[in-house]
Amino acid sequence: MSTTFQINTATSRANPTPAPMKRLTVPKIRARKSGGKVDDPLVMLTAYTARQAQLLDAHCDLLLVGDSLGQVIYGLPSTLPVTLDMMANHAAAVVRGSYHAVVIVDMPFGSYEQSPQQAFESASQLLKASNAAGVKLEGGEAMAETVAFLTRRGIPVMGHIGLTPQAVNVLGGYGARGRSDAEAEKILADARALDEAGAFAIVVEGVVEPIAISVTEAVQAPTIGIGASAKCDGQVLVTEDMLGMFERVPRFVKKYGDMAAMITQTAERYAAEVRERSFPGEAQTYQPKD
Repeated sequence: MSTTFQINTATSRANPTPAPMKRLTVPKIRARKSGGKVDDPLVMLTAYTARQAQLLDAHCDLLLVGDSLGQVIYGLPSTLPVTLDMMANHAAAVVRGSYHAVVIVDMPFGSYEQSPQQAFESASQLLKASNAAGVKLEGGEAMAETVAFLTRRGIPVMGHIGLTPQAVNVLGGYGARGRSDAEAEKILADARALDEAGAFAIVVEGVVEPIAISVTEAVQAPTIGIGASAKCDGQVLVTEDMLGMFERVPRFVKKYGDMAAMITQTAERYAAEVRERSFPGEAQTYQPKD
């Protein structure tokens, strides 16, 4: 659908900028892979706020409201404490801040694993509250029934296999997956099960490259790699990692900027000007009219 936002910049700086562009759809994302390949790789980044969505939207096919916000935004030790309300609120902000990319929202730990019925209740709550286009959930063969259940009921699902952060306690850490033959076979089976269940795309995280390539070749749905392979059908990163907001990041992250240093230097300059009383200056204050 086309954008019809009415902007009042006098009262808010957080409104999307209209553009002559229709929002992408889940079917268009799924159709990007044809004949087993994607000619134009899918670009996905995480977004948690309206302003962040505005800045990323024109450059991305998909914006993922990831449960990584637990660590990135809230400073939590893992994604496990993230709630449905947290995800819904941030997803709604990202939808309001975008007009082009497909917005997908993570289903947090504990909101879908119990049964397909529980997953439907949680997913419908997320989509109603945010107007996002679909949900992402972790797990392979064990979640295939749930993926099929949701898809048949009109909820698009993006799968997630390999290193699944919500299962970090079972996996024993964040190491790469697929190093043993048994684990590699399981990852391939997980991918095929999600593909057959109707997942419109599959995130492949922290998987040794040959297995990521095999998964991409084995499924009809586009694969989106993170710590996998450039031969996946697309890529995703946590935006704050990519921007250089954190000192410690996974080895698969490439820092395209050093925003942490820029923010630190800017705050240092501001603090110095406040303390020497050179800010605010005449340009930033209101003077009496003659």
